[in-house]
Amino acid sequence: VQLQASGGGLVQAGGSLRLSCTGSGRILSSYHVAWFRQAPGKEREFVSTISWNSGTKYNSDFVSGRFTISRDHAKNTVYLQMNSLKPEDTAVYSCAARARRTVIDGDYYTQSSQYPDWGQGTQVTVSS
Repeated sequence: VQLQASGGGLVQAGGSLRLSCTGSGRILSSYHVAWFRQAPGKEREFVSTISWNSGTKYNSDFVSGRFTISRDHAKNTVYLQMNSLKPEDTAVYSCAARARRTVIDGDYYTQSSQYPDWGQGTQVTVSS
């Protein structure tokens, strides 16, 4: 599946952004999707993931209730609503997908190597 991430931008600390990950080529509802981010000079890190049916969601500890992942099958899109943004959230955010058939129900994955399909990133910059 081809993935297209969008919705990044420049926002002040405390503000909000909603990122979108839209699939093409295949139906995204057949995939588990995750968001990762990479700040300058740092390794890529896991942010959040959602199962094909939204039954399983898992967030990184640093999300602390600020980010919400969701999906809209009709729009073939997964969203990451980010609230109470902090300067340390500044990074390039990328979405990745893993086919449902390769996942055991209830499992979730947090390593980038576990996702074969990737979209390009979208820059999020949070000013202090």
